Amino acid sequence: MADIYEQFGVRTILNAAGTLTRLSSAPVRAEVAAAMAEAAGRSVDMAALEAAASARIAAATGAQAGYVTSGAAAALLIGAAACLTGLSRTKMAGLPDAPPDKREFLVVRSQRNSYDIAVRLAGARLVEVGLPDRAAGAGVRDADAFELEDAITERTAAILYVARVGASPPLLDVTAVARKAGLPVLVDAAAELPPADNLTRFIAEGADLVAFSGGKALGGPPASGILCGRADLVMAAALQQLDLDVYDHLWRPPAGLIDRAAIGGPPRHGVGRVTKVGKEQIVGLLVALDLFLREGDGARHARWRAIVEDIAAHLEAGVAPHGIALALHGLDDTGDMPRLSLTLPPDRRGQAADLILAMEAGRPAVHVDQSAHREGVLTFKPVCLSPGDGAVVAAATLAALEATGLGDAEASA
Repeated sequence: MADIYEQFGVRTILNAAGTLTRLSSAPVRAEVAAAMAEAAGRSVDMAALEAAASARIAAATGAQAGYVTSGAAAALLIGAAACLTGLSRTKMAGLPDAPPDKREFLVVRSQRNSYDIAVRLAGARLVEVGLPDRAAGAGVRDADAFELEDAITERTAAILYVARVGASPPLLDVTAVARKAGLPVLVDAAAELPPADNLTRFIAEGADLVAFSGGKALGGPPASGILCGRADLVMAAALQQLDLDVYDHLWRPPAGLIDRAAIGGPPRHGVGRVTKVGKEQIVGLLVALDLFLREGDGARHARWRAIVEDIAAHLEAGVAPHGIALALHGLDDTGDMPRLSLTLPPDRRGQAADLILAMEAGRPAVHVDQSAHREGVLTFKPVCLSPGDGAVVAAATLAALEATGLGDAEASA
């Protein structure tokens, strides 16, 4: 029988670009796929399943509660909705037309990005704070915590914080400001794994809600994510995502996730209903989370390092005669991802786009990180590759170099 993708006329690829959604994120491990297949064949109460997930996520993150979402963006949407409504069923029913007197989320200007549309979809209005001189190349300053504090008004509902290396102000300073004002902090940590310590770090630093992607380095289903944090906010988020087309007098939600007495009764379908997650994704995410923690940063880093070193070893002889430089990065930091960069000679860097297109058109098709291609740099990342893929990726790259006139296959023999 033909491969499942062949049956639909779709080519598979070797993904050396990383966990990009447009490239279907990372392949799930066999244990995750098996768990999802088993889950698919049975029926469960979705709220009960999410309650069980909450307990496991809380144990892994140090949060009071957790929830499996249909991705990090979905976690941001329902997390923002929770910050806007609390446990008010009336406010839930009003989203995304949130109460006009309290719908603003403060966000540092340098942290704005395309993904904050998820917060705006919930009904929030983003208010930018600070001048990102360092990002603009105009200086060394970014926003300071006092600027967030001074921007708080009676219309402020929460603070949105985008976690990344070097984010400013530090999260501890932001949460201190938020605590003083009685505001929740929603952290976008979608791509902040590894290291595994980041699962607990943001909660430990005072975040009220944290969103992680499940389909990146965590190794869960591509359409999965985690929202973790304060129990009341996770409850509010769950209530705005779950199917609540139920009779009030027959509604018996799981106490581990929803305090019926605190909410009074089921609200109407919430703004998060459009982001529903399946039982398969929930089970797959939980298995992937367990595997991620059991493997550990050291073993995972060693596995990734071996893949990029294998690519480099098979490429070296073929690229050296043509002035193409190879460099390995992130080999010693287990919190970083090992990667390989290929840099074209200065007079040929304008052909990087041609090389990328040739690689993607090859058989097999190979996709690489394109972010620095205008400087003639292609980057190979290992997270979506398997041991043994290195030689195949290298051979396809050498063939593309030959096809574009940047190298020749004989030089690699």
